[in-house]
Amino acid sequence: MAHDVAADFLADVRAFGRTHVEKHAAAWARGEALDPAVALHAAGIGLTRMEIPVSSGGMGLGFRTKVEACAIIAAVDFGLAMSLVNTHNVAKRIAMTASEAVAGRLVPDLIAGRASACTALTEPSAGSDVSAMRCTARATDGGWLLDGEKTWIVNARHARLSIVYAQTGEHGDGAGIAAFLVDLTNPCCERYPIESGFSQTSIGTGGFRLNRYFTPNDHAILPAGTAFKAILSEINGARIYVAAMCCAMVSAGLRLARAHGETRLSFGKPLDQHPTWREPLARCATQLAAAWALVEAAIAATENGADTRHIAAAAKVNAVSLAQAQLPAMLHAMGAEGLREVYPFTRHLGAAQITALTDGSTAMLLDRLSRWDPTPISP
Repeated sequence: MAHDVAADFLADVRAFGRTHVEKHAAAWARGEALDPAVALHAAGIGLTRMEIPVSSGGMGLGFRTKVEACAIIAAVDFGLAMSLVNTHNVAKRIAMTASEAVAGRLVPDLIAGRASACTALTEPSAGSDVSAMRCTARATDGGWLLDGEKTWIVNARHARLSIVYAQTGEHGDGAGIAAFLVDLTNPCCERYPIESGFSQTSIGTGGFRLNRYFTPNDHAILPAGTAFKAILSEINGARIYVAAMCCAMVSAGLRLARAHGETRLSFGKPLDQHPTWREPLARCATQLAAAWALVEAAIAATENGADTRHIAAAAKVNAVSLAQAQLPAMLHAMGAEGLREVYPFTRHLGAAQITALTDGSTAMLLDRLSRWDPTPISP
């Protein structure tokens, strides 16, 4: 029965991608704002409540289904996939960790698509090195006062709610980090959008500054001593679905190039009848198969409760490298035709660069992997 629910849900996600995302993705890449109806439709099919328990209004689906859903949307638009999964993750954390009263007030709007949310880790001087964060939380009567800045946060430009990680102890002490719910519409929060040459519209990138923001005790949802461990666990999961998103973007590019090669004539015959044209597609398919296999291994490790630190990092590093190398190759196979807005290549190229910076930089992950031996056969 659970399998049928997951299969039906993923069918709805595919339909959503065709009817709502493909229609608007090019405009989002030009900086046009999202129609709120898109978020409402996404919520309606369950994209904001996938892993949330049924008792809390969710669908009770597993991690694998979340990864697959993220990949389906990312094949069309990476930014929207990241936006939706971040709102979902906040809703899940609140449903699991916050008091029943707090969850009852906040979760319904998130899973219904009436509000978006973000998780705020990155700061101007602290990215992959989470323990270096300078945003502080100081105990006061009835709650906490938060001060500091978060930047390069998915959904920050429009989110109503954020889970903010802040230091309650001494700078550099990972054990002192705690997590707090923050209302980003509060006057003590000064937010700003972040733009670049690649439009950040659908991913909602932005930042905010907290100036003596008061949050009550029941909004401290992860106390010091537990928050840092939760960060690491959630980031490992994020690395896996980001890897799947990269693979999905390359899969989309490969399919488009292959279809183009069947109809585009060159020197009197279709491109796909030229061995030199087919060779890059073959290399792409081979590397893509290996990347999907790593993602599958990481999903299986997660489902089995195994330590995923290395396999998640490997899946992400490999998939990011694949996307950065093979998306340009598939665009080249398309020729200038691939630059048309009807195709996703230009926005996927930008997204591939963003993925290298999300949930741990490639350089940091490579340092971790340099000490990993994945050999399955004993010498």
